[in-house]
Amino acid sequence: MEKLVYLFWGALAADASGRDGLREQLLGDCAPRLLERGVRGLSVLVDDADSAVRTPMPWPADEPPLLAVLWLDCYDRRGPCEEILSELGERRAGYLVTESLYTDYGGNRWSAPRDWPDGVRSPGVVMLTLLERPARMARCDWIAHWHGVQSPVSEQIQPRMRYVRNAVCWPLGAGAPPYEGIVEEAWPSARHVEDPMLFYCADGSPETLKRNLGRMLDSVRGFLDLERIRSATLSEYLLRG
Repeated sequence: MEKLVYLFWGALAADASGRDGLREQLLGDCAPRLLERGVRGLSVLVDDADSAVRTPMPWPADEPPLLAVLWLDCYDRRGPCEEILSELGERRAGYLVTESLYTDYGGNRWSAPRDWPDGVRSPGVVMLTLLERPARMARCDWIAHWHGVQSPVSEQIQPRMRYVRNAVCWPLGAGAPPYEGIVEEAWPSARHVEDPMLFYCADGSPETLKRNLGRMLDSVRGFLDLERIRSATLSEYLLRG
């Protein structure tokens, strides 16, 4: 199945009501209309009051923040869906991707299998990370490191409930940023993201923290330029699987 990812950027509201207003617009208005169009899969990630979590690599203050992400299907029938998405009035970019579900809810010790219904907020917090391939690397080598090195290293040393890799096939229009990877990672709580001891499974040990942080940096620097990574914390709503 084809998977389409749409990213939205814009100005953040100064208070929680503005953030939650975006969530209500997406879930209460846009999502039902998209589902009526017959999409086979739909997920929404949105920057609302429940996702105000500081990431290890904060979003640059001089760039419009990532506000929302939508996943749906069918490249050829995307036109009517994009008409609905255009009503959001924010900067948008779409990508056709191939999805690898590396770890799903219940796939390791950090979470039980999903037991909440469609449309209910997923527990914890999801970090969405946008990846650019450095010019120094061929795509095949870049994918090999991302999949064969980074994925298992991060799985070993981080408390991640769910990990989805999306490799970009091509953008859906002109002007889209040159991202080649879009990563979804679910964490048990805000503390697991904000506290390095929890984020790197150090169990209170400075030595373990240093070792695991070193392993992570070595792996990430092996296929990414740190200053080009963009990460945002969002609330996840799975509406149709």
